Amino acid sequence: QVHFVESGGGLVQPGGSLRLSCKASGSISSIYAMGFYRQAPGSLRRFVAAMTNDGRTNYEESVNGRFTVSRDNAENTVYLQMNSLKPEDTAVYYCNAIDSDLQLLGAWGQGTHVTVSS
Repeated sequence: QVHFVESGGGLVQPGGSLRLSCKASGSISSIYAMGFYRQAPGSLRRFVAAMTNDGRTNYEESVNGRFTVSRDNAENTVYLQMNSLKPEDTAVYYCNAIDSDLQLLGAWGQGTHVTVSS
């Protein structure tokens, strides 16, 4: 199994930026892609962005052009640069990975809280 530790959340004003980090450990050789999900209050957890081992990216439509996902494969870490943040980006952000069969690999961690508010 793969374990994740997310960090980098906080309180930011609308239009501001944050950079989230997530380090993976455990059965990392099974990873095909790593990325972030988020869960807003009262909502289900949803996909945000991910990057495959060979650098291909995928974004949820509402963050496309504002968020950038990147990876440091040597450090088993994925990053999410979030710019032009909006109040609707407020959520708990989680990290996870999928294997080549597109199956989730890890248990959900505690996540990191992002609050966008003036």
